[in-house]
This record gives sequence, C-alpha cells and structure tokens, in this order.
Amino acid sequence: MRREAFMKDMDMTDKPDVAELPDRLSTNPASPFHNAELLERGVGIKFNGVDRNNVEEYCVSEGWVRLAVGKTVDRNGNAMTVKYKGKVEPYLR
Repeated sequence: MRREAFMKDMDMTDKPDVAELPDRLSTNPASPFHNAELLERGVGIKFNGVDRNNVEEYCVSEGWVRLAVGKTVDRNGNAMTVKYKGKVEPYLR
C-alpha cells in the first residue's frame, strides 16, 4: 500500500533539467543567446540520438545545431561552423 502511494506521486515523464534549459543557447559571448552561468554548470546536447560535444549553438524549437568544423577558424578567429537540422535534446550534465 505504501509503495503504491509513492509510485503514484512519482512522475517518470517529468524532466526538470530540460525545463530549466532555454530554447536557444550559444557558446559565443557576443551572441544574445549566450548564458555563461548555464554553460559553467555544463550543458550536453543529444543530436539525432548521438551525444555531441562540439556544439557551438542550438535551437530546440527550430530543430538545428551549429557544429564546429575541426580547428578551422575564420578571419576573425571564430570557429567555422556548419548548421545541421534534426532532433535536438539538451540536458544538464
């Protein structure tokens, strides 16, 4: 009886980590979507079911990520990126 009451109160589908994360986040400090506090906590991205560690920016609602392309930089010193579309799942590490 006691275990059933506990299991009834517990919701397995509730994910508080995802609710805390913004729809769009960038690692570039010049971007309006940059959040240093959140990045210090550690944000992980699953893109199309694969855990990615080279994500420069993401947008969940539009379904895209910007991935760094090797160590290549543009003439301003910013990392060269490629935009890919797919299922984006951010989480706190």
